[in-house]
Amino acid sequence: MNRKLSVGIAASALALVTAVGTATAASAAPADKAQVLSSWTQTSASSYNTWAAARANQAAWSSYAFDWSTDYCSSSPDNPFGFPFAMSCARHDFGYRNYKAAGSFDANKSRLDSMLYEDLKRVCNNYSGATKSSCNGTAWTYYQAVKAFG
Repeated sequence: MNRKLSVGIAASALALVTAVGTATAASAAPADKAQVLSSWTQTSASSYNTWAAARANQAAWSSYAFDWSTDYCSSSPDNPFGFPFAMSCARHDFGYRNYKAAGSFDANKSRLDSMLYEDLKRVCNNYSGATKSSCNGTAWTYYQAVKAFG
């Protein structure tokens, strides 16, 4: 191969590597993605509220490339016995999908399942008496199911 051709190929390859590297860096998720994900998947009510606000304004978080998809409570009813569990299940799906994508699901599964249970119990706190007991029993059943099969 002659020298001019070799230099031309090398220069083209370098330009391509530089362009690809720049495009990759520009499209990469923000450095704090893991911290944001963690803050939205804690067991507290404030964590739930922050996640719910972000979910309502997903476009503002588009650079993070979070997976917001959900099937709610999967094959279980989303509103068993009239208890509105759908949003708690959506947050649980959010945690599962995003930690799986990050490659750190196993280290976070237990907390995500506990997060679901705490969210469901907060739903149940809107009731009293036998209705609250029934709701809490249903929440416990959902928690045990995700612990075992989630």
